[in-house]
Amino acid sequence: MNITAKDIRNVAVIGHSGEGKTTLCEAMLFNGGMIDRMGKTEDGTTVMDYDELEKLKKLSVNTAVAYLIWKGVKINLLDLPGFYDFEGERHEGLAACGAAILVIGANGVLPIGAESVVDYCLKLNKPLVIFINGMDKANADYTGTVNALREKYAGKLAPIQIPIIADGKMTGYVNAIQERAYKFSTQGPQEIPVPAELKKYMEEMQASLMESAAENDEILLDKYFQDGKLSKDDTVHGIRKGILTGSVIPVMAGSALQNRGVINLLDEIVRYMPNANERRNALATDLLADELISVECEENAPFAAQVFKTVYDSYSGKMNYIKVFRGKLKAGSNVFNPNTQTEERIGQIFILRGKKTETVTELTAGDIGAINKLTNTDTNHTLCAIGTSIQFDPIRFPRPTLSLAVKPVNKGDEDKMFSGFNKMREEDYTFAVEKRADTGELVLSGQGEVHLEVLAKKLKSRYGIGVTLSEPKIPYRETIRAVANAEGKHKKQSGGHGQYGHCKVRFEPCEEDFVFGDEVVGGAVPRQYIPAVEKGLRECMSKGVLAEYPVIGVKAVLYDGSYHDVDSSEMAFKAAAALAFKDGIKNAKPVLLEPVVKLKVAVAGEYLGGVMGDISKRRGRISESSTEGNITTVVAEVPLSEITKYATDLRGLTRGQGKFSTEFLRYEEVPPQIAEKVVATK
Repeated sequence: MNITAKDIRNVAVIGHSGEGKTTLCEAMLFNGGMIDRMGKTEDGTTVMDYDELEKLKKLSVNTAVAYLIWKGVKINLLDLPGFYDFEGERHEGLAACGAAILVIGANGVLPIGAESVVDYCLKLNKPLVIFINGMDKANADYTGTVNALREKYAGKLAPIQIPIIADGKMTGYVNAIQERAYKFSTQGPQEIPVPAELKKYMEEMQASLMESAAENDEILLDKYFQDGKLSKDDTVHGIRKGILTGSVIPVMAGSALQNRGVINLLDEIVRYMPNANERRNALATDLLADELISVECEENAPFAAQVFKTVYDSYSGKMNYIKVFRGKLKAGSNVFNPNTQTEERIGQIFILRGKKTETVTELTAGDIGAINKLTNTDTNHTLCAIGTSIQFDPIRFPRPTLSLAVKPVNKGDEDKMFSGFNKMREEDYTFAVEKRADTGELVLSGQGEVHLEVLAKKLKSRYGIGVTLSEPKIPYRETIRAVANAEGKHKKQSGGHGQYGHCKVRFEPCEEDFVFGDEVVGGAVPRQYIPAVEKGLRECMSKGVLAEYPVIGVKAVLYDGSYHDVDSSEMAFKAAAALAFKDGIKNAKPVLLEPVVKLKVAVAGEYLGGVMGDISKRRGRISESSTEGNITTVVAEVPLSEITKYATDLRGLTRGQGKFSTEFLRYEEVPPQIAEKVVATK
C-alpha cells in the first residue's frame, strides 16, 4: 500500500516493568494481523523481547520496533524498556515518536515510575494516552487508579471509557463520546445497549469531555457557551486538539493479556494520535547557511533523517535505526553525513517487526526504518541529501549515576574487555568504562546495578569475556596535623664500597599536595644529593603510614644530615629519605581524609522531607535549596563513601522521581570511629 505521512502514527509504548507494555504490543500486533498468535513474556516468545538477555531476565532492556496496519494507517510501535536503568533507551525512542502510550496497572494507586513518564512527555510536548491494564484481575481498581491520576494531573485527565464490570472483571466498556457500549467476545467487541446503571455516569463523563474539548478550541468554546453542549464530532475534534497540545491526557482500560480493550485502543490511536504531518517541526542547523531551521514533514523536500538508535546483529552486523523527517530515502542512493563529513551508500532499507526485517525500496517522510552496513554513521548522526548539509540537535542522554569496579575473569583480557565495551558504546551512550588514576581500578559506570549487570552479560555473550563487578575503592588520602622532626640514616657495609646516607627532615602540614624545602647549611648534605632526598620523599608520598593511601598536604624541609666521602650516593640518600618519611609522618599526627562531593538532588515536594533526612543520615550538610514549580533542588556536601549506590537508594525514596548529580569538592578528615574501620579493612 502507498503510505504517506498522514497515514503514519509513531507511538512509543512505555511503562514500568511488569505493567504489561510488551504484552500490549503483542496484542496490537496480533489484532493487526502481523502475528498468528500472542507470545508471552514469561515464555520468551514475544516479538519485542527477542534478545536472549531479555528472555533470561523477563524484562525489556532494548528499544524494539514493530509495525502494523490498522484501518489503512501504519502504526510504528516502539516498545521502550520501563526499568529505570534503561532510561537512555527511553530517550531514544521518544525522540523518534510523535506520541506515547503509558501502560499502568489497575491497582488503585499511582504506579512507580508513572510520574516520570508523564512529566517527561509533558516536558517534550509529546501527546500521551494512558492505558490502565490488568482489568481482567479480580482486584482491579479502575476508579481508584483514575482518581490517583486525577489527583496528580488535575485538569488534564480525560477518561473516555467506562469499564463494564461483572464478577470483579472488565467484560466490556462504554465509549462516553460515542454513547455506545460493547462487550468483549472471541470475535471482538460486540455492541450492546448502554447498561442502565452506567447511563448517569456516562452523561457526567460526556459533560466533562465536552468541557475539555471546548477549552482547547475558541470556536468550540463559543458553541459550548451558546448551546450548552457539543456534537460528538466537535467533542472528538476538541479532545484531539487537546491531546496534540498536551492539555488533555485520555485514559482507556483493558487487559492486554486477554486482548480486551486493545481493538478500541487501536481505533483511538488512529482517531486521536498525531500523524507524522502533525508533529512539531524538528529543529536543525543548516551548516551551509549557518542558521537554525525548522524541518517540515514534506515528502517532496530534500531528504533528511536522524539515527536514533544503533544495534549490532549477529547476521546483519551494524544496523542504524532512523527517523525520516523530510523527503524520501531510496535504496541504492547516496546520502551525506554532516557529522562525519562523509558520503554513505544506501544498500538495503528495512522496516522492522522486532527481530525480523522486511526489505523495502524506500522510506517516506515521517516513517521509521533501518539501514545496515553504514561505515561512518552512528546514533545521533544526521543523514541528508547530497548537496545539503543540515544537522539535527542530538538526543540528550542521561549521565552515568552508578559506578562499579570491573575486572576480567581471565588475566590478560583487559584490552579485549576495553575493546568490547567500546564497541558496545556505539549502541549505548549511557555508560562509560575507564581506569581511575587515583585507585588504579577499572570502573564501569552506568544507570544502575541492573544496567551494569546487563552490560557484563552482554560482553560475555558477544565477545566471550567474563567480568566480575564489585564496589569501587574510595580514593582516601592521608595527611598530617602536626609538625615532627625525623632522622633517616641508611648505612650498609658489604665489602668494597658501602652505602651511606643521612638526612634530618622536618614535616609540617601545608595547603599544597607536597612541598619540598632545603635549609641545609655548611654542606652537611652535599648539593648533589639533595635532589635524591626530594625524590625519595616524593616516592614515599604514594603510600601513607595508616592504610597505605596516598599522602597529601605535607611540606618536607631538609635541614641537616651527614655524608661519607666514599660511600655516599644518590641511592643511599633516597633510602635515608624513606626512613625519615616513615618515622616523621608517624609522629606528625597522621589522619585519614575522604573525598567530599557536592550533591545536587532535584525532587518533587512530597519527597523532599525524606530526601533531606536521608542526606543527613549520610553525614551530609545541606548548603542551599531552591524551588521551581513542584521541584525542589537541594545542594549538599556529602562524603563520597556514603553515596556509592545513591542511584538505587534515591529511586526507592522518590518512587523513581528523583534526579541527582555529583561534583568533587575537596578532601576532609574522616571521623575517628569511621577511620578506624577503614584502616582495619585495608
